[in-house]
Amino acid sequence: MKRDMNMNDWIALCHIDDIPSAGARRLEHDGRRIALFRGADDRVFALVDRCPHKGGPLSQGMVCGHKVTCPLHGWSVELDSGMAVAPDHGQATTLPIKVEEGRVYLGPS
Repeated sequence: MKRDMNMNDWIALCHIDDIPSAGARRLEHDGRRIALFRGADDRVFALVDRCPHKGGPLSQGMVCGHKVTCPLHGWSVELDSGMAVAPDHGQATTLPIKVEEGRVYLGPS
């Protein structure tokens, strides 16, 4: 069952312009490292900043389209689902995110 989220459940993190186009920004929130990614099309994604392979910092990887490549071992991860691209397998933790009036918000997970 999907829980309805009201505006009070969302936490403002930054402005979209604080995330480089086709790049990433790392933040800490509630003791977790969060990687925010912005595609060249301005879509924004959020993952826990940990590759499913060996825990590498995804925020330091190269963003191409809606994928990021882990800087440690070259695994590619889909930004919308957190799934590793075949032949690799595993999943990074995705986080609910939205952009309103240029502000990036993190939802409850």
